[in-house]
Amino acid sequence: MSQSTETPQSLHDELVRVQHAPTAFFITWRQGVKLAGMYYFGDGTAEGYDCADCLDDLAPNLERITASLGVLSSGERTFIAALYSFYNAHDGGKLLAEAGIEGLADLCSLDIRRRQIITTLLLNYEGW
Repeated sequence: MSQSTETPQSLHDELVRVQHAPTAFFITWRQGVKLAGMYYFGDGTAEGYDCADCLDDLAPNLERITASLGVLSSGERTFIAALYSFYNAHDGGKLLAEAGIEGLADLCSLDIRRRQIITTLLLNYEGW
């Protein structure tokens, strides 16, 4: 029988993290949107980005994304597909496959900043 290594402090820290997860996700999502290109999210404008105060204001636009896949670099395609997968896992999975991503480890082809954004989103994701 294994013993739990959870301490009152670690339980408290996890509770605090969970309470702050939606805010942390939104802040990081905004960073990802800016890095990927505001055109692909929300109404596609800088003004829309600046005024966004919830995730739905910055929802990815599948039509714009798919129309641009052919002109994006492989890193840009991978990053935007990974972002989209938080919004819609099914369509995001298709975008990832189109970008040549077969598994989670393939995201290591992204630069460190993009990997940090995806990692933070994963840690704080509680559903769209």
